[in-house]
Amino acid sequence: MANVVDLICYPVKGCAGTSMSDALLTPAGLAHDRSFMVISEDGIFRTQRRHPRLALIRPAVSTDGTRLTLDAADDTGRFDTLCLDVTTSAPRRDVDLFGTAYQGIDQGDEAAAWLSEFLGTPSRLVRVPPEHNRIANGLTSGPSGYADSSAVHLLSRASLALLNRRMAERGAPILPMNRFRPNIVVDSHEVHDYDSGGDPAALPHAEDRARRISVGGAELGYAKLAVRCAVTLVDQEAGARRGPEPLRTLASYRRAASGGVVFGAKFSVITPGKLSVGDEVAIQEWGDAELQELPTK
Repeated sequence: MANVVDLICYPVKGCAGTSMSDALLTPAGLAHDRSFMVISEDGIFRTQRRHPRLALIRPAVSTDGTRLTLDAADDTGRFDTLCLDVTTSAPRRDVDLFGTAYQGIDQGDEAAAWLSEFLGTPSRLVRVPPEHNRIANGLTSGPSGYADSSAVHLLSRASLALLNRRMAERGAPILPMNRFRPNIVVDSHEVHDYDSGGDPAALPHAEDRARRISVGGAELGYAKLAVRCAVTLVDQEAGARRGPEPLRTLASYRRAASGGVVFGAKFSVITPGKLSVGDEVAIQEWGDAELQELPTK
């Protein structure tokens, strides 16, 4: 039996996440997840790929979404906490997310000044507008805010344990779960090994083959494997890029049939509902892993 062991919301795309014991899963993912985004003055989204200091910004959003707090610290000292009244009535502006045009609601000059100072480059903050109608593609399509693709990223501790074992064999240090920025982390009391037998949901990378999942009061549908990028190289506590791992090790055994290094899976929301740490994760339908080569150990 697998269970939810962590729920993480990232209110501002690219910034730090907040662990929660309970969360509302909306049609577009965890409530307020990636509902804000930092952009350049010409509307291009900012990412840890080029601005790793985003990881040091810790956002918090009120339950009703009307207040946003930005907090951050670096080796020069602590920045003043910024508290904002979120606006949904300000003029829309064009934003660019991976080359696709969307709209964002600018959150004002105070937020822009705070972010520009911390990141060291002119930046602004936008919010997803209520009329945002983005549909992320995949085996199961569904609404998404400013996430890279589908609304929910799910990853198991068993998958991370296998990766860390393979990295240790190469002499590389183990990595924490936050390198991969999942929304839902699952774990099982079964032995985390391909030779363990028993419940298939206990095996590493079971999320690759899970096509329909019931968890808490919600249901998820598999969209695609999570293709990994240079964000996984960023130490989330330091806000700095570190070495070639985990991409070097992942490339040795985790390549998608369609191309790219993959780890974890993306899901769309079929049925919204409440999620809690401890909820049982029931896999209702299985499929085949879309990998070039399946791991053998």
